Amino acid sequence: MATEDMVQAGTRTGTDAPADGDTPQDTGPRTGPRTRDLRQLITYALVGGSGVLLDLGAFLLLYNVAGLHEQVANVLSTSLGITNNFVLNALFTFGRRDRPLVRYLRFYAVGLTGIALTFVLLAVFSRGLGIDPNLVKAGSLPLVLVFQFALNRKWSFA
Repeated sequence: MATEDMVQAGTRTGTDAPADGDTPQDTGPRTGPRTRDLRQLITYALVGGSGVLLDLGAFLLLYNVAGLHEQVANVLSTSLGITNNFVLNALFTFGRRDRPLVRYLRFYAVGLTGIALTFVLLAVFSRGLGIDPNLVKAGSLPLVLVFQFALNRKWSFA
């Protein structure tokens, strides 16, 4: 098959090989890597939004209603959000269903960075400066979300 026919059929050759870890099946004949990247980012943000709502809602219930310590409530609520996000990202964002246990463990490890970051922020701003833990938790979520997208894309779902 000629190079031109291979490119039209979606097969990549040495001169038009994907960059930045893109794989041939990730791009179709009418969409490029940038379109796929934007779609992934938007889907990741939507999935992340569902995880944020679940995480924050569980935190508010565990801390304010159940009376758990803020750090315990944070670990439990974040774990719930991580699990939710893993399932939805595997299905909708990255479309990767192979090696689910390995991917989940990687995803959870990335999630632990969010727990650690939020732990430090709660300790500094809530315990140290007296800011309401509910506000600190809510304020930490966008920062954690952006950091984790980069790690999950390059490691968990690579």
